[in-house]
Parts: sequence; C-alpha cells; structure tokens
Amino acid sequence: MVLVTGANGLVGSYLVKELIKKGERVRGLRRTSSDLSLLDGYTGQLEWVEGDVRDIFSLEEAMKGITKVYHVAALISMQPHDLDLMLSINAEGTANVVDAALGSGIEKLLYVSSVAAFGRPERAVKMIDENYDVKDSKDNFAYYKSKLYAEREIWRGIAEGLNAVIINPSTILGGGFWNIPPNGLFGHVHSGLPFYTTGVNGFVDVRDVVEIAIRLMDSDISGEKFIVSSENLSFREVMWMAADAMKTRRPYIRSSKMLGEIAWRLEALINIFGKPPVLITRDSVALGQNDFYYNNDKVRKALNFTFRPVGDTIAEVAAAYLRSRREKTAFGLVG
Repeated sequence: MVLVTGANGLVGSYLVKELIKKGERVRGLRRTSSDLSLLDGYTGQLEWVEGDVRDIFSLEEAMKGITKVYHVAALISMQPHDLDLMLSINAEGTANVVDAALGSGIEKLLYVSSVAAFGRPERAVKMIDENYDVKDSKDNFAYYKSKLYAEREIWRGIAEGLNAVIINPSTILGGGFWNIPPNGLFGHVHSGLPFYTTGVNGFVDVRDVVEIAIRLMDSDISGEKFIVSSENLSFREVMWMAADAMKTRRPYIRSSKMLGEIAWRLEALINIFGKPPVLITRDSVALGQNDFYYNNDKVRKALNFTFRPVGDTIAEVAAAYLRSRREKTAFGLVG
C-alpha cells in the first residue's frame, strides 16, 4: 500500500487519482478540516487516516503496512509572517515524516520539494541545476527557507539509511483551488488585472509532476534530486497567454518595483479589515521582479521524459477556470 501525505492538495489529488488508475492501493493522510473537493469521485476509493505531519504519532499509525510514501504535504505562502508556521509544517513536519519512515521500515520515500529550496540565486547565476550551491541567505523568501530546511531533513534521512528521492517542481499549473497562488492568477487576469511583471520563473504542468514522481518512485534511483520544470517564462508571457485563452484583455501596465511596493502595502492594509491577500504580498512582488532560470536536463535524460508545452497547459487551465465559474465547482484537469 502507498501513503500520500497532502493527498487533498493540488499535486496530491492528481497523484492519488493517477495511482488509483494504475491499480495501487492508496492511503491518504488528511486533517479533519481538509477540503476534498479536488478528489470528487475518488474519495471513497482510497483509505483515509486523519492526522498531521506535525504529529509523529499519527504518522507512525499512517505508515503501518505501507511500502512507499509520497510526501507531498506542505504549506505554500508568500506571506513573510507565515514563516514560523511554514517551518513547523514544511521543515519539522518533514523531519517527522523521515523519522516515521525510518522507524516503519518503508521501502522508498519520494519527497515533493520545490525549486524554492534553491533560494534566490546570485546575480551571476544564469541557470540553476541540481548542483547549485544553495546559500541560506537572509534574502531568501520565507517559503524558500522552509523548503530548504525540509530538504535537509530528507538528506539527513538518506544519510541514516532511508531510500529516498527528491523532486523540485517549479511553479505548478493545474485546475482547482482558484483562490490561492499560482492558480489565483487566472481569476485576477480574468477580472481585468491591469498590471504585469517581467520576472522570469519556471513553470510545469501538474500532470508532468505526477508522472515523474511515479516513475522515479518505481525506479531504482535513490539519493538523488531532480528539477521538474517545463519552461522558463516571464510572468508577462504567462499572464498574456492566460488572458488570450480566456478571451479577456491582457494586462497592459508594467509593474515597476516602486508600484509593486505600493501595491503590497495597500493589500496588507486591506487585509487588516478582513480581506485576505491572494496574490500581492511583499514576497510575491519581489518574486515577480527577479529572474529564475531552471535546467531540466537531468530528469529529461534520466527518464527520457518530454514535458508538456506550458502554453498548452495554460490554455487547458484557463478553460477549466471558466468552466468552474459556470458550474461553480472546484474543477480539476483530468489527466
């Protein structure tokens, strides 16, 4: 049997569906309050265990009879004030998963990390690959710090004898959870967001992330990490493709650093009065002004893998977003 932490999240839900289609027996770790909307039609096809990665006793219970663990659970936030919570869930939670896996004698663990674990590259670095020397810099975003520390726990587990592999997806695109980044971008563009940024980042289809995760889990590869990213694109390109796909006006005002600084402060002020910020935070503004290029050669060669073009993914996600508005559902892409 396979255990998936974070089984109800964007990556987790797509992963669970694919594993079930392949005939795997799946157990999902969930909290009592977990939103299962992306698993509509599948919730009864897997075994559920209520728990939390911050509770090692629930993890030990969840791993009974388990041979493989996909550790997907994480808190993603571009809010600097969420650092402590992200460290608790992402880093300490991963330490607990590693300890429970070592104690349970599982056959293999795959950790879904993030390119965020590479931190903010130095200006001289043009392309990041798996050999990039990560600096634990004070300039790293809060989320980046939490994923870096989480990844260190996986390497600690490997040093202690854990059979594990790490994947580092870039910005993941897939249908569902339209109120949080990065999918929140589609709603903002559809509603007429006038601003765009020119920063560059990696983007990848959630279905590619899932396929690579399963293929690596089923391989003999261990003690390795792999960047999982289809293309490096500017946010302007992505936003314009999304606008075109939804037949709405493209964002037309370039957001300068000063404009971004004003925007996140206004959003924070609005948040005081009960509207949670979805897209614009201090860290997300800084992210949009930086260029991050990721090299996917290692995973392509190791698995002879061909990524989906990001333009095709954006068109499909945009169509899913419009359909979700019409049907008032948390529709997800069907892979």
